[in-house]
Amino acid sequence: MRTPRIFIRVPASTANIGPAFDCLALALDLCNEAEFELAGPGIDIQVEGEGAERLPRHERNLVYRAVRRVYEEVSEAPPQDIRIRCHNKIPLGSGLGSSAAASLAGLLGANALLGHPLKPELILRLGAELEGHADNLAAALYGGLVLVKHTDWRTTAQPLACAAWPAVYVLPSVRLSTRAARATLPKKVSMADVVFNLGHALAAREALGSGNLPALAEAMHDRLHQPYRLPLLAGAGEAILAAQQLGAAAGLSGAGPGVIAFVSEGNQAAVQQAMQAAFEQRSVTTRAWTFASTSQGAESTLL
Repeated sequence: MRTPRIFIRVPASTANIGPAFDCLALALDLCNEAEFELAGPGIDIQVEGEGAERLPRHERNLVYRAVRRVYEEVSEAPPQDIRIRCHNKIPLGSGLGSSAAASLAGLLGANALLGHPLKPELILRLGAELEGHADNLAAALYGGLVLVKHTDWRTTAQPLACAAWPAVYVLPSVRLSTRAARATLPKKVSMADVVFNLGHALAAREALGSGNLPALAEAMHDRLHQPYRLPLLAGAGEAILAAQQLGAAAGLSGAGPGVIAFVSEGNQAAVQQAMQAAFEQRSVTTRAWTFASTSQGAESTLL
């Protein structure tokens, strides 16, 4: 009997969106793809595209670790004869949710192989366990703009209305892990900075929903994480300013090192050029993408 082949597509995402630290994330139309099949011999993992030279092809691969976590959740032995094919378009360590996409691909692939026993809410919880936070994963899972709420006992995600947003993204040739970026954050912050961010986060959510670019550009100012992370990233502050001067709403994408700018249609090329030039003035080479927000979350298809 032929074993099923499962095709998974998972979008990239950008989190924080300026002031909404760990609470808002937006799915983007740049997607990783993966195929899963229960076939041997052994654990056969192949990776093409972004990160192909760095990612493990054995049990430590994050996609397989997520597969194993689903099988553990339903009290099944994890598969030892499985073929996984990954085609990655999301750059690693970029602030575009590459690890969240890998975790979610494994979770959804395993869930499909098992006949879909897990609901999205449980997929989100398992992903948050693997990732340590749920913002990117929630946006990739549900699509669109997502509000993530944390309590002592659970993490929940609420999809929000959102306009369509064209964006420019510039990735400098430096590495900054999420763990290292979080290590820069202070243990205590002032009440004034908290109030500042609360107001700006609410304004950002409203602007994202209405499609108001000038309002979003003003709302993306932040005092809780970007001031501490930008000194680690030569040229990033200048790139954000260059985009803002052209009317874009710009900031770090997640923890960085990439910078994202939401723009008006027709302004992508000018903003991209200005952002890359700002990095180049600090002798930092870059890569750039143009894409848009997407309401389409992760997809699972039986081949």
